[in-house]
Amino acid sequence: MEINIAEAHHRIKNFILRTPLLTEDYINGFLENTTFFKCENLQKIHAFKARGAANALSKLDKSLLKNGVATHSSGNHGQALAWAAKIFSSYAYVVMPSSAPKTKIEAVHYWGGEITFCEPTLQAREETLQQIVERTGAIFIPPYNHWDIIEGQGTCAYEIFQEDLEPDYLLTPVGGGGLLSGTALAARQYSPKTKVIGCEPKNADDAYQSFNAGKLIPVGAANTIADGLRTSLGDITFEVICKYVHDILTVTEEEIIDAWRWITFHLKVIIEPSCAVPVAVLLKHKDMFKQKRVAVILTGGNVDAEKLRLILP
Repeated sequence: MEINIAEAHHRIKNFILRTPLLTEDYINGFLENTTFFKCENLQKIHAFKARGAANALSKLDKSLLKNGVATHSSGNHGQALAWAAKIFSSYAYVVMPSSAPKTKIEAVHYWGGEITFCEPTLQAREETLQQIVERTGAIFIPPYNHWDIIEGQGTCAYEIFQEDLEPDYLLTPVGGGGLLSGTALAARQYSPKTKVIGCEPKNADDAYQSFNAGKLIPVGAANTIADGLRTSLGDITFEVICKYVHDILTVTEEEIIDAWRWITFHLKVIIEPSCAVPVAVLLKHKDMFKQKRVAVILTGGNVDAEKLRLILP
């Protein structure tokens, strides 16, 4: 399947924000490198998922939108789809796990999405979604395992490479793999010397296991604070990641929380815990990135206030 990330960017640029790249002297001094943070926490719906949803819906024939669109999501793809559906005069049905963060539930409601809750397992999400699609005739827009979603998510890295940074490494979280796949494909085309690294919680390390085993190994009970990364790779994202990603590294829950606290106080941004995973990798493997140019995608900022108390002094 051929994708064109530059065309996707042109298609969605009037709907999304070109988010800033931030760098900070203390962070660079501590890490002994130059690190740039792509702040998708400042994106529409405060997450990179707006890119994929806008791209997917912009490529659909208007006649297919009349019955609405549907998906399952832990939160950010759900609100992205509800937001995009509103832009394209459609309607969104969103299946969410009962454990979804309150702020993400409220955001889906805000954008007019209809939520159906289910048990926090992939099987429950997919079965509930199927029932809704059969009842409504809505078009299923997958959260990550879909070429139009991957193409849209790749526009984030595309913007980084347009800044002529040519980073040695680009770090991104990995859950279902849509962003990591899009990032790897963008690097292959626009910055082939950049090594793309997926970053994953050790408590939800299906991508790490699958990558190293050469076969898909679905995640079991993913007990991680990084709620956006509790999903498993799909067949499409797995294939792209195996071909074009340099490595996948994991971090513990303690390392995620410590990194979340560290980046919040030193970069002065509010991010959700999934974003702290690549920061934790950066801190854990400091020697690996020493004297290098590194880009890190901060994927979103949708976090409950109660959870923020975990990183307060």
